[in-house]
Amino acid sequence: MQKLEQLYEGKAKKVYATGDPNLVIVDYKDDATAFNGAKKGTIAGKGVINNQMSNRLMAKLEKAGIPTHFVQELSERETVVKKVSIVPLEVIIRNISAGSFAKRYGVEEGIVFDAPTIEFSYKCDELGDPLLNTYHALALKLATPEEIETIKKYAFAVNNFLKDFWSSCGVTLVDFKLEFGRLADGTIVLADEISPDTCRLWDSKTREKLDKDRFRRDLGGVEDAYAEVMRRMTEAL
Repeated sequence: MQKLEQLYEGKAKKVYATGDPNLVIVDYKDDATAFNGAKKGTIAGKGVINNQMSNRLMAKLEKAGIPTHFVQELSERETVVKKVSIVPLEVIIRNISAGSFAKRYGVEEGIVFDAPTIEFSYKCDELGDPLLNTYHALALKLATPEEIETIKKYAFAVNNFLKDFWSSCGVTLVDFKLEFGRLADGTIVLADEISPDTCRLWDSKTREKLDKDRFRRDLGGVEDAYAEVMRRMTEAL
């Protein structure tokens, strides 16, 4: 499939048109950002890992009954996906207190919740992706009530699947961010990516961070952590 004109460039990916109006090609970059773009850097090989990890996990989620935008991996960094209109809601599922949750509510990291939590934030860099609730999302017409219920159902199903999968790799899924999109016919599907950029992943025994927090917090060993997660995933598949 041929790449045509570039349609979009984000913090971590470029998107290109194809000869099919319903399909686009995503090209993953090694660029890394944190704190809504305030911190910038490069993680060597990140694009390859995030592309391949997302594709393999989305293929497994499809088999588990969760529709995604994934179509076909073209190369280490490039993948064909269904063209979607992104619902401007970032969906955060949390199993354990960490990151902004711990900071916002003044609790320590590492508290295991009795049940997973869900948060929505308004996908808007200019406003800093502010938190909002379902009523706000409806007032802003970001999604319909039916779409929000579908998104919540899929998000918790993704959590159940990923928690079990990562556990089999000796990794604890702390929290993660999802994005969803609408196909041309309005169908809601999982979009964006599933990777150490979008998930907090801790070693189950040592609680060593194996995700982008190593970049955010200047912990070092970022490339090694991404590679380790990829290695464990590959062995488990």
